[in-house]
Amino acid sequence: MLAGAKVVLPTGIVDDGRVIVDGTRIAGSAPDDATRVDLRGHWLVPGFVDIHNHGGGGASFTSGTVDDILKGVHTHRLHGTTTIVASTVTGDMDVLAQRAGLLSELAEQGDLAGIHFEGPFISPCRKGAHSEELLRHPDPAEVRKLIDAARGQARMVTLATELPGGIDSVRLLAEHGVIAAIGHTDATYEQTVEAIEAGATVATHLYNAMPVLGHRAPGPIAALLEDERITVELINDGTHLHPASLQLAFRHAGADRVALITDAMDAAGFGDGRYMLGPLEVEVSEGVARLVEGGSIAGSTLTLDRAFKRAVTVDGLSVEDVVAAISATPARLLGLYDRVGSLEPGKDADLVILDADFALKGVMRRGEWVVEPQLG
Repeated sequence: MLAGAKVVLPTGIVDDGRVIVDGTRIAGSAPDDATRVDLRGHWLVPGFVDIHNHGGGGASFTSGTVDDILKGVHTHRLHGTTTIVASTVTGDMDVLAQRAGLLSELAEQGDLAGIHFEGPFISPCRKGAHSEELLRHPDPAEVRKLIDAARGQARMVTLATELPGGIDSVRLLAEHGVIAAIGHTDATYEQTVEAIEAGATVATHLYNAMPVLGHRAPGPIAALLEDERITVELINDGTHLHPASLQLAFRHAGADRVALITDAMDAAGFGDGRYMLGPLEVEVSEGVARLVEGGSIAGSTLTLDRAFKRAVTVDGLSVEDVVAAISATPARLLGLYDRVGSLEPGKDADLVILDADFALKGVMRRGEWVVEPQLG
């Protein structure tokens, strides 16, 4: 039994609360002889859910071996992410299909919560850290090839929906229960609205790799923020977004439509140096990842514990809103809220302990400590 903390529940914050763990699940009551862990002076929040992540710990989800992928997953678990979707980057279609097969095995084992394909169906105008020569239009037949290769583990595909085949691909994804995400796009406001009407439900890292918000040409940002069917991803690392932009998204969309993500690459939880992101070389300096050629931002080195702390201490968001955006909202989006995303009886015992300054002090996943509580 974990007791004495400020516990963040779907109904609000409970001072001097308790969470009872029975095996792998959260229980509704505790036996008289239950072991008590005293968490006074700490916060107890649900495990984090990351729907957009390319790797960490020096390991890549896009090109690494099974051991590499598991190393990356473990790195993010050490930082509170107990549920993680593996994201790919633009590559040759056959290579992506092969990668999907490998990642799907780990998803079937429960190590991953599924696969997110970011590219190759994106705009060369907004390619970011993607190889331009490997980009292609979102032909529904090719989109279907990736879905099939993922063997039921495809969770999301990022598309520039204004490209030829984009709207038909959105409809295909919606029909197969796969999230169609609008991103790396040069779409107008009107084209974005059309994609939403066709079934798109996510904005891939809102603001980044898309036209800016204009007063005469509002572009995709306005359409994505205003529509209640859209969940917007935000990378809160202090590099990708100004605090005012983050606050604008929270105020306009609300925490139930925001998913805080990392968009992490290999260097997350590892350090500065040279890395590969797909076929492109990346230089990480002072925690910021940029392409060696061209200097575009190339993902992030963010972990979700840092995103949580920054959201509260720098951006001034409420703890309840941050918990929603980092756990509940992405869990709902993935269709996993019956198992993860909140501290409720019957759900997986996935939880994070934070101190009064929001530094991570413990992580539990399915009833087992990934990071033993550090309460001194």
